Amino acid sequence: MRLVVLILALSMLPFQCMAAIYQQFTLANGMQVVVIPNHRVPVVTHMVWYKVGAKDEEVGKSGIAHFLEHLMFKGTEKLKPGEFSSIIAKNGGNDNAFTSQDFTAYFQTISKDKLLLVMGLEAERMTKLKLSDDEIKKEREVVLEERRTRTENEPSAMLMEQMKAALYQNHPYGRPIIGWSHEIKQLSPSEIQSFYHLHYAPNKAILVVSGDITAEELRPLAEATYGKVPAAKPNVAKNITEPPHIAPIHVTYTDEKVKQAEYMMYFLAPGQRSVGKENAYALTVLAHILGGGETSRLYQSLVVNQKVAASASVFYDDVSTFDTVFGMYVIPHPETSLAELEKALRKQLDLIVDKGVTSEELERAKTVIRAQSIYDRDSSKGMAFAFGEAMVVGLSPDYVETLPDKMNAVTAKQVQDAARLVFKPQQSVVGVLLPKQQDAKADKKPVSSPKQSTARGKI
Repeated sequence: MRLVVLILALSMLPFQCMAAIYQQFTLANGMQVVVIPNHRVPVVTHMVWYKVGAKDEEVGKSGIAHFLEHLMFKGTEKLKPGEFSSIIAKNGGNDNAFTSQDFTAYFQTISKDKLLLVMGLEAERMTKLKLSDDEIKKEREVVLEERRTRTENEPSAMLMEQMKAALYQNHPYGRPIIGWSHEIKQLSPSEIQSFYHLHYAPNKAILVVSGDITAEELRPLAEATYGKVPAAKPNVAKNITEPPHIAPIHVTYTDEKVKQAEYMMYFLAPGQRSVGKENAYALTVLAHILGGGETSRLYQSLVVNQKVAASASVFYDDVSTFDTVFGMYVIPHPETSLAELEKALRKQLDLIVDKGVTSEELERAKTVIRAQSIYDRDSSKGMAFAFGEAMVVGLSPDYVETLPDKMNAVTAKQVQDAARLVFKPQQSVVGVLLPKQQDAKADKKPVSSPKQSTARGKI
């Protein structure tokens, strides 16, 4: 009951009052700096976002961006291997890093009086990383073990990896961020060094600091650390596009570890930077209407009413440099065949395309999005992530501040138009995960016939 009251209260708030205040400046060497003041506690989140990710890897060298992320915690001219994180921990902070298709980012959360120390350490490893062949050899085994743990031993992850590879027929987004095992094993020290020197420089990075700090306070610290690092020659932007997709694709993966079948459906969809980006806000709203929790269309129809599924959810992330994925994940009910499940799911997609959404669904989705925006703004780390992720793919920081207003302006017709744009069978990949013993049976009775797949057809 308290949650219902809160959501009703949030629905009455004007979007304008939620706008976060950010400040920004650029160092002489070209490094962009964004500050998001939040003075409730004397703590800051410090993030450096490099404009390089898995999409920037050369053919045959998948995983090099993620591999380098690991190696950034090795020694520099002043630090021994592992000393970076040790210093952060001794000073009461924590640190980590992550790699995506579009970026690689490093962050620390620490008390404000230790910020200069953190910035000095991060600026040191921006250009003075020391990589020995022995350290690279040892870390390669760590990366390969991470791949085995997170992907190769996880049947769902293996299916998703295969589906992404099938969905992107030409674009590097189809390669796994962690890389293919056989290519990780072949990455040479010189290739890793070259990748580091090509992509790590202040003019190829964005500094985001959120918390108990202002731009006036941060600027001298930034100039004393990052400001002393020379700029590098800009990279040449790549614009790799997908060819027209002409046929739906089906992927079936079986594994003896699977106890419960799973069903997934991916559609190629525009993001905020790709052709058709005007549909990105409507697609976010559509994702909430279709699969945003137990009040969503898919959950109510497939799980509650028809009882053909045990769960149903939808995901879509509009912040990407190129076309992204609008995906659905459904676990079938034990008594339901995958063919029955797919028929029921496609019927719901057809209803959206043909009839659109109701005003009640539209307003409920907007209220949930608005509530999530408020919660995100309450976290210094969440705000730093939101601004960094948007800016590193080329969006303005205004994108984050105006996001709730843009979502609020989405109409039911725009949602229907976006569904018509995306739910086309020829730009879809259906993935099915089966227990090993069902493999032979599945081969005899495909979960989706060609006729069914011609039907139309993140949160």
